[in-house]
Amino acid sequence: MGRALARVAVIVRAPAAWLWWPGLLSAAVGALVPGLTGRRIGLLAGAGLFLIVAGAVFLARRGRYRELARGASRAGKAVFLQDRRVTVRNWRRARRWWLLAAFLAAVGSSFAVPAAGGLALAGAGAGLWAKALWIGGLERDAETLFWVRAEWARSAPAAGYLTTGLAAGDALPGGARRRGRGPGRTGGAAVSAAR
Repeated sequence: MGRALARVAVIVRAPAAWLWWPGLLSAAVGALVPGLTGRRIGLLAGAGLFLIVAGAVFLARRGRYRELARGASRAGKAVFLQDRRVTVRNWRRARRWWLLAAFLAAVGSSFAVPAAGGLALAGAGAGLWAKALWIGGLERDAETLFWVRAEWARSAPAAGYLTTGLAAGDALPGGARRRGRGPGRTGGAAVSAAR
């Protein structure tokens, strides 16, 4: 029986929008509240936090990603490539309460430091998006896509990479949706055709 594989870049990219947009929304809500520090200090602190968090998220574990990419092995023919939308849906469904709690915490922190928590949350989303693009650069350089077993996709995608050719699956290098390809073309045949 074949194993299902999920794209590493898609897993990394999945939370980016769900941190970016709620972060900006909570920052906008927070900017309406004077807070303990005042809006000006809150926004300046938030801008600093945005840059710090985005940089930290982008740089975190990159050495491990490179190491796993170098040690990746070729996927066998008896694997099924999980659709991008399924990977994203599964990731978000498993973490929806965590994402809601992060949004509420960002809004609540505005009563102390307006907008800072929301901008930090948005920074995490920006860092993950940038990291997915960086992984896409690794994929283009190696002319392969990196995959991980779907059951491991619930945790950080940093174990046991498998590879296919660049044409496999329904996501481009970096995890963006591939235009002009219908869903469902993801089986063992797709893997062998993309070698």
